[in-house]
Amino acid sequence: MKSVALLDYGSGNLHSAERALVRAGAEVTVTADPDTVLAADGLVVPGVGAFAACMDGLRGVRGERLIGQRLAGGRPVLGICVGMQILFERGVEFGVEADGCGEWPGTVDRLEAPVLPHMGWNTVEAPAGSVLFDGLDPETRFYFVHSYAARSWELPAADHIAPPRLTWADHGGRFLAAVENGPLAATQFHPEKSGDAGAALLRNWVRAL
Repeated sequence: MKSVALLDYGSGNLHSAERALVRAGAEVTVTADPDTVLAADGLVVPGVGAFAACMDGLRGVRGERLIGQRLAGGRPVLGICVGMQILFERGVEFGVEADGCGEWPGTVDRLEAPVLPHMGWNTVEAPAGSVLFDGLDPETRFYFVHSYAARSWELPAADHIAPPRLTWADHGGRFLAAVENGPLAATQFHPEKSGDAGAALLRNWVRAL
């Protein structure tokens, strides 16, 4: 059984995420202990609320360093919702800019949609070869709750590195619904709230650890 550390830094629906990961076949530890985080087969970084507040909480447990250390060793990390957003360089909310982890270049900002937050079920456009969405029908819906997202991808593809797999969704315009970039993956939607579809996605991630 694969071991998964669920990072406890004061943000995210830990109980729902823990149950969903156990359902997906993982042995889950909710923790901020550095040794446990670094030793686990996979790390999940949840997140709800404001970008800046999540970053403050993450820095409080040196979570950004732990994420960086895992990725430097090719160790898998999965971000969820704001846990995806904070992987980018910066977030802008109400005109205030905050630094993110900087694992990916780019800015997370407000969706340009007539109705916000984007709340409810939506389809996504997953690329060929996706590990996360393997075996899932293109019409599968996932559960979103957010007003902010990354709306572009700025990382150029290097010749010697496999290009990232980008999954898009639409709400008043296209935004990134998921990214698979080597050991680092993330979803803007909540797989733990997405029923059987979310369970299948998490199983795919756990199996690949």
